Amino acid sequence: MRKLDNNNHSVFALYYHLVFVVKYRKKVIDINISNRLKEIFENIQVNYNIELQEWNYDEDHVHILFKAHPNTEISKFINAYKSASSRLIKKEYPEIRQKLWKEYFWSRSYCLITTGGVPIEVIKKYIENQGGEKDI
Repeated sequence: MRKLDNNNHSVFALYYHLVFVVKYRKKVIDINISNRLKEIFENIQVNYNIELQEWNYDEDHVHILFKAHPNTEISKFINAYKSASSRLIKKEYPEIRQKLWKEYFWSRSYCLITTGGVPIEVIKKYIENQGGEKDI
């Protein structure tokens, strides 16, 4: 059973599975870049009532499980995250610029799925198993 969150006027359990893809599926994400992308996510989430639950990556995309509050403006959060992470990653890892076309890091599109009635542990396991062998 999921733990329910609450505030003054409501009880809720809002979990989302989010997937961001690198522009043109360029294979540029490694463990260091993934860790930095996750750190940026954690820094920005505080301003949007979002809490990271699970994170994993493959060379060309990331999977994120997070929970939110009813007042969370998810589209604003996604835009803020994509903008900040793209800017910071290109600045901190200049070699990535050579692999990307123009100035884009993320694809304009993304996948956002509410988790519905699926147990969170099932989704966490799915995200944990994404990608191939990782250089740890």
